[in-house]
Amino acid sequence: MKKIVQTAGRNTLGEFAPEFAHYNDDVLFGENWNNQDIDVKTRCILTVVALMSSGITDSSLKYHLENAKKNGVTKKKIAAIITHVAFYVGWPKGWAVFYMAKEVWNDEEVGNDAKSQHEASMVFPIGDPNPVGEYFIGNSYLTPISNDQVTIFNVTFEPGCRNNWHIHHATSGGGQILICSR
Repeated sequence: MKKIVQTAGRNTLGEFAPEFAHYNDDVLFGENWNNQDIDVKTRCILTVVALMSSGITDSSLKYHLENAKKNGVTKKKIAAIITHVAFYVGWPKGWAVFYMAKEVWNDEEVGNDAKSQHEASMVFPIGDPNPVGEYFIGNSYLTPISNDQVTIFNVTFEPGCRNNWHIHHATSGGGQILICSR
């Protein structure tokens, strides 16, 4: 494992609060983040969850989201993590973290088709064609968001998609999203 070195404490607070800078750079990042008992990717996820749980949505969260991405946490994985944690720490905290996560993961390659462009603007992935699509006229898509404790799915409907009892109206910007649980 490459040694993690942090200098933000000394760079920002070195003269004003040298002891705090020391704890930040040498203990928190120098010792704790370099502890081999937890891999860096898991440590990144735990840190994002801890900050989200505390309601911290400032630059420190953005730094740790970027760090999570750099250490292999995918857009799909962070979406599932934030969704899962939001049930325990509060839906508004989930929304706040999603706004920041979208900024961090916005540079992932997006296809040129309309579905890919629309999916890039959404919080949750669109997924695959709905396995019960035969009950619909038009296209709908289904993707699992969480399978832990409560199974949650995102169902995305293209504009005009309908079944025998309901039409999914939408704006020209894309379809509708339905979050389901079972």
